[in-house]
Amino acid sequence: MSKIVSAVQSLVEPIIEAMGYELVDIEYCREGRRYFLRLYIDSPAGISLDDCERVSRAVEVELDREDPIPHSYYLEVSSPGVERPLKKDADFERFRGRKVTLRTYAPVEGRRRFEGQLLGLEGERIHILTPAGEELSIPRRDISSARLKYEPGEE
Repeated sequence: MSKIVSAVQSLVEPIIEAMGYELVDIEYCREGRRYFLRLYIDSPAGISLDDCERVSRAVEVELDREDPIPHSYYLEVSSPGVERPLKKDADFERFRGRKVTLRTYAPVEGRRRFEGQLLGLEGERIHILTPAGEELSIPRRDISSARLKYEPGEE
């Protein structure tokens, strides 16, 4: 995690949580000549455009006051979408039973991409059940990304 992302997280996460939302992820990147700070928020009831606007207004005050980013940038607040990333331990418990896609930094058993039903997190290992019925246990430190996999008909 970069210093800027870490500084932004420590500033905005308490504000977002106090408003009843969860900070799912932060993305700070350069696209062309512009910098973007993207905050992804969620709640059990889902996220509306009004929620994003409310959070944006609340956090921009603190970001302007503390000024953790040394140049101009565009602030975007949005939902993480139906294929949201799984980052925290609680995510792996909350979404137990759902379909997921895992990617690893290096090949594990000759593959870097795994799909299956999330069985949960046990210690430092993520467990999934593949469509072939095979139970896999992958060390969390080996996983570069974990996301929900959208299945039509799921809420």
